[in-house]
Amino acid sequence: HDEALFLLLLSVTCTHVKHSLKFHAMISSGNPNIPDYMAAANFEEVEMAYYDSNMKTPEPRHALMRILIQNNQQDWEGMSEGYINYEQLLRVQTDSFKQHSNQTGGVHIIQQMLGCDWDDETEKVIGYNQYGYNGEDFLTFDLETETWIAANPQADTTKQEWDGNTANNQYWKNIVINLSSMIEICSLSPELPSVSLLQKTPSSPVSCHATGFFPHRAVMFWRKDGEELHEDVDQGETLPNHDGSFQMRVDLDISSVTPEDWRRYDCVFQLFGVKEDIVTKLDKAVIRTNEGKSEIRGDGD
Repeated sequence: HDEALFLLLLSVTCTHVKHSLKFHAMISSGNPNIPDYMAAANFEEVEMAYYDSNMKTPEPRHALMRILIQNNQQDWEGMSEGYINYEQLLRVQTDSFKQHSNQTGGVHIIQQMLGCDWDDETEKVIGYNQYGYNGEDFLTFDLETETWIAANPQADTTKQEWDGNTANNQYWKNIVINLSSMIEICSLSPELPSVSLLQKTPSSPVSCHATGFFPHRAVMFWRKDGEELHEDVDQGETLPNHDGSFQMRVDLDISSVTPEDWRRYDCVFQLFGVKEDIVTKLDKAVIRTNEGKSEIRGDGD
C-alpha cells in the first residue's frame, strides 16, 4: 500500500519551487474502447510517465524521466512496479462507488487526482486528493479535518465509511504533507534555452527565438529603451520540442527602425522561477539568416 504509492509519486516529486505536480489514475469498466486502468505523472501539466493496462511496462514520456532512468535504473524499476500495482489498491479503495450509487451495470469510470499546487499569491503549497465518478466530482479529502467531502448525495454513504477509517485518512494526509514538503525543497534545475535572432531577408521581421527550455512557463518580449513593446510585435505560441523541452518566438517589425536606433532594442526571455533574464540585443552581427549563421545566448540582466 504505502510503498506502491510512494514509488508512483517519486517520479514527479522533485520539482523546482513554485510549480505543480499531479498524479492521475483511472479505472474503467464496461468500455472496450479504453484501457481498464491508466496512470500518469505530470509536472507543470507536462506528462512525465504513463502506464495503462494494455502496456507491459510504464513509459517515460519526457527527457527528464529518461535521464532519471539512465542515472538510476533501480529507482525506475521500483516506480514501474508501483504504477502497475496501484491498480489493485485503487480498485479496493473505490469498490464501494458503484454499490452505493446503485449503478452496478453499464459503463463506469473512476478517477483519482492527487498532487500539489503552488499558490502564487500566498506562496503556500496546496495539496489535494480528489475522486471523480462517471465524469462528475465524487469525493474530496479535507486535510484540516481528515474527513471526506461528498460532492453529491450518491457519495454520502462512501463518505461516512471513509470518515470512519481514521488510519487511512491519516495516511492520505501524510502523503499530501510529504508532497508539499518535496515540492518546496527539491532542487531540480530548470533548463534554460539557447536564444537566437533570426531573419529571412533584410526586410523581414527579426524573430527572437528561444528553444530548449523547461518547464513551459516562460515569457519573451521585445523592449525599446528598457520599455516593453506592444506595437510592431507579433507574439508566437509556445511549442513542444521532440525531446520534451519547449520553444517560443516573438517577431519585431524593423521596417521603421533606423540603423542608428537598433541599439535601443533588445529581446528578453524570462523563465518562471529563474531570477536572471536572458537578454539579447538587436544587433546585425548576430542575426542568423540564409546567408550566414550566428547565435547568442544573451547577457544576464
